[in-house]
Amino acid sequence: MTTETKARTGEDMPPVAEMREAMGGFLNEFKGFRAEISKRFQQQDDKMTMIERKSLVQGRPHLAGERDSGAPHRKAFDAYLRSGDDDGLRGLEMEGKALNTSVAAEGGYLVDPQTSETIRSVMNSTASIRAIANVVTVEATSFDVLVDHTDVGHGWATETGAVAESDTPVIDRISIALHELSALPKASQRLLDDSAFDVEGWLAARIADRFARAEAAAFISGDGLDKPRGFLSRPAVDNAVWVWGNLGYVPTGVAGDLGGPDPIVDLVYALGAEYRANATFVMNSRTAGVVRKLKDADGRFLWSDGLAAGEPARLMGYPVLVAEDMPDIAAGADAIAFGDFRAGYTVAERPDLRILRDPFSAKPHVLFYATKRVGGDVSDFKAIKLLRFAAA
Repeated sequence: MTTETKARTGEDMPPVAEMREAMGGFLNEFKGFRAEISKRFQQQDDKMTMIERKSLVQGRPHLAGERDSGAPHRKAFDAYLRSGDDDGLRGLEMEGKALNTSVAAEGGYLVDPQTSETIRSVMNSTASIRAIANVVTVEATSFDVLVDHTDVGHGWATETGAVAESDTPVIDRISIALHELSALPKASQRLLDDSAFDVEGWLAARIADRFARAEAAAFISGDGLDKPRGFLSRPAVDNAVWVWGNLGYVPTGVAGDLGGPDPIVDLVYALGAEYRANATFVMNSRTAGVVRKLKDADGRFLWSDGLAAGEPARLMGYPVLVAEDMPDIAAGADAIAFGDFRAGYTVAERPDLRILRDPFSAKPHVLFYATKRVGGDVSDFKAIKLLRFAAA
């Protein structure tokens, strides 16, 4: 009886039983330690995963990358165009320039990046002053160009001679206001319901065509009232009496006619040497048809076609932009322009393009009201010269 009681209380426990009890305690502690280590490793892995996801989200998407038909913004925008369902756009968060999908005051949405790039590339490739002008992107409602007319005082320095001081700066401010350019294509709801119909491609092509034609005309002859101001709407004076604020023109000597190649030569050298290196001729197709027949005294054509596909034709070695909105040859018409348009004309635009879907105004058709803001004006009056088809 006494021996059984001592064994129960752990006294005089056989060595084998004592070893088993110690091993059991060790295994229990080891299991607890392993569970704690596994828990900490899992927590660390969760933290690393969260950091990696944040890093990936902060990376800006490539606007000109490969088209992804499964991209969330593309799906949401496609749903909005086809059915007016804007739930996807309202709940979508985008990281990138000009891709904010918030609702504007008039209820429009910004176009997805692929469509926006399509429109911009088509406009840049058209025969418009945009292709050779200085194009800037602004966030404000206007863009100011500051022109300093003051020359810096200079002279040959001597040990005791005084150096001429600069005059007080005389700075002109040319303010280019941005105006709203709009297009209103429409499509039937049945066409939009057809899943085989590429609604975004069609919309981009229609908007690009309308915007390109409107811009091309405004950059040449726009009056500045609710549209860009074209360079031909600026006052023009004889280049012999040119002053800032006007464009200089060279008369052909014959009303409504070139009278030979000499006026073209006079036009080229009426432009300052600092501008001639980057200068371009601008004229329409009918004028180009007349000019390309001109020959010099040795019977050589002044006009030469581009040597490679896509390369512009050249007149006296300078590229020619054929812009159909230039005036035809007529008495008193400024049918040819020559200058460094990168310095002489500035196009200012906002980067965003908005589209508003209107299924009510033209039933059973759906209207798409697309808008963007753009402006343009002469920024350097010395950089552009005109050829006037007049006697004087």
